[in-house]
Amino acid sequence: MREVLFLTGTRADFGKLKPLIRAVERSEEFSYQLFVTGMHVLSRYGYTYEEILKTGFTNIHTYINHVQGERMDAILANTVLGLSRYVHENTPDLLVVHGDRVETLAGAIVGALNNIRVAHIEGGEVSGTVDELIRHAVSKMSHAHFVANDGAAAVLRQMGEREDSIFVIGSPDVDVMLSASLPALAEVRERYDIRFESYAIAILHPVTTEADDMRAQAAEFVSALLASGDNYVVIYPNNDEGAEGIFAEYLRLKGDARFQVFPSLRFEHFLTLLKNCAYIVGNSSAGVREAPVYAIPAVNVGTRQNNRFNGPSILNVPSRKLEIAASMSRARAMERPKASMPFGNGGSAERFMHALRSERLWGLSKQKQFSALPGHQ
Repeated sequence: MREVLFLTGTRADFGKLKPLIRAVERSEEFSYQLFVTGMHVLSRYGYTYEEILKTGFTNIHTYINHVQGERMDAILANTVLGLSRYVHENTPDLLVVHGDRVETLAGAIVGALNNIRVAHIEGGEVSGTVDELIRHAVSKMSHAHFVANDGAAAVLRQMGEREDSIFVIGSPDVDVMLSASLPALAEVRERYDIRFESYAIAILHPVTTEADDMRAQAAEFVSALLASGDNYVVIYPNNDEGAEGIFAEYLRLKGDARFQVFPSLRFEHFLTLLKNCAYIVGNSSAGVREAPVYAIPAVNVGTRQNNRFNGPSILNVPSRKLEIAASMSRARAMERPKASMPFGNGGSAERFMHALRSERLWGLSKQKQFSALPGHQ
């Protein structure tokens, strides 16, 4: 059996990888391992590796790759060291990484330098901040690319990636979003003791290239939330540089009955809350990727999602209180747009397994070469 190693560092990427891991688990041709690190093993975020254990997955290795406040370059180095030692003892045939986190880059580096094929999920996309640099660097160190749509495939071709290395499978989280197994809203409310009948979701992540300004941006964001009069389910920012400024401003929400703040939510439970909310506000990719699938209005704040998908349900605003507040009012009053599905319509896990069973994937050379577009040298 061929061994597939999945690397996960956040609640979000695990939610997207979960359908793929499950598909590998059910197969007879492949076995799997999980390397669990990053935010999963930090107490501040509720030790979300425990949620991974509750899925029933086995072959799990946890690794603490940083302490709170450690810089991204140090986290990268720590993750490379830990993962390198792991694959020395447990060498997979394929190492699967997702997105644009620093742990993702570490996985691509370790795979490439240890002669292990690397598969990158959701490469070829563009965004703001340092995330885009990391995503494209991961693509250049990966051997196979499982992308969400034809646009992402075109970006990879422009970057010199071989046509036969690109597999368009859609975004795996859409499989979960459209499934009939999402928990009921009443179940989610009971699990998290959510008291609101109506609510919006607020998520603000740090923008690493604007880290020195994050507390000021968070102050504008929190002021807009406080002035709105709406109820909010607030989810912690990720642990990138600049997060402390956001946490400092979130102290202003303490004791206000209109706000319930959570370190993290199980992915399926988050989707149920998203599907039933009035709108989502902040700079999470959920506002520009998942919210349009459910036709949920999104107020996208600041530069973090620059150049991402933009549709009629997405209102882009700068990090200023008055403009955030005005856009939240527009979102609240917006007639629900039609659902938009630019990242596939489900079936990603099946397409992923079809690729894993193909000679095309395993025939890819580990010695990558730049593939010039026609007419270019």
